[in-house]
Amino acid sequence: MFRDELRFPHCLALFPIGISILFLLNSVRIAALITIGHWGARDIAVGGFHSQAGWIAFNGVAFGLCLLARRWNWIWARVDIADDQPAVQDPTTAFLTPFLAILGAGMIVRAMSGAFEWLYFARVAAAAFCLWRYRHSYATMNWRVGWPAIAAGIGVFVVWMGADWVQQFHTVSMPLALAEASPFSRNLWIAARTFGAIAVVPIAEELAFRGFLLRRIGHDDFQNVGFDSASWKGLWISSIVFGLLHGSRWPAGIVAGFAYAWAARAHGRIGDAVAAHASTNTLLAASVLGWGLWQHW
Repeated sequence: MFRDELRFPHCLALFPIGISILFLLNSVRIAALITIGHWGARDIAVGGFHSQAGWIAFNGVAFGLCLLARRWNWIWARVDIADDQPAVQDPTTAFLTPFLAILGAGMIVRAMSGAFEWLYFARVAAAAFCLWRYRHSYATMNWRVGWPAIAAGIGVFVVWMGADWVQQFHTVSMPLALAEASPFSRNLWIAARTFGAIAVVPIAEELAFRGFLLRRIGHDDFQNVGFDSASWKGLWISSIVFGLLHGSRWPAGIVAGFAYAWAARAHGRIGDAVAAHASTNTLLAASVLGWGLWQHW
C-alpha cells in the first residue's frame, strides 16, 4: 500500500527487526507474568495480563516501526516532509481515534483485570475524551434523527435476540464479582456500562464504520462524499467487517452493520446511523438489567 513511499527491498528489513524485538518483549512478558503471580495477583496474571500484554507489545512494536520507518531514509523514500513544515490534520484521525481509543483502553484495562473488568469506565472515558477533542471535525455532519432509523435499531434488536435463540446461546447470570460487590460499586459499574453502550460506543463505532469505512471504500476524499452517495460495495464491506468484530455473533453483527449503513445512506445523515445503533444498545441494556440476560454484556 505504501510502495510509493517505501524503498524496496530495504523496507523488508522491518520484518526481522520487528520479530526480534517481539521475541525479546515476549521474554519480558513471561517474566512479568511470573512476577505478578508471585506477588499474589494470580487472577490478573492469568486472566488478563497473560494475553493482553502480548497484544500491547505487538501494537506498540507495529506502530513504533511505522514511526521509525518515516525517519529512516534508508527505508523511507519520500523525504519531502520537513520538521519545520506545519502539520496537516488528516481527516481520518477524527473518525477512527474514538473507536481505537476504546480498543486501546480495553487492552490496557484487561491486562490489569482478573476475572472481571472493573475498570470498564476507562474505555468510556478514553472514547469520550477523543470525541470531545475532535468535536469541531463533526460539526459539519448531519446529526438529525428520523423515526425510521429508530425502527431499524429496534429491528436489529429483534434479529439479535432471534440469532441468540438460533445459535442456542446460554443465558448468563450476573458475574459473581459484580454480584458480590457493594451496592455502590455495582451500581456505579452498571451506570458506566449503560452510559457507554447507549451514548459513547454508538457514536465512536458509527464514526469509524459508517463515517469512515463506508465512504472510504472507493473514495480517497471520503469526507467530501455524502452518505447517500456511498457505494453498495462500501456498504457491504463495512457491514461485514463490523459483523466480524462481534465474534461468534457475526451473523447478527453483519445484519446490524447493514441496517446502520442503510439508515445513514437513506437520508444521508450520520445521526440516523447513531440513533439506530443506540436504539439497539438501549434494548440490549434493558434485556440485561430487566431480564438478566448478561450474555449481551
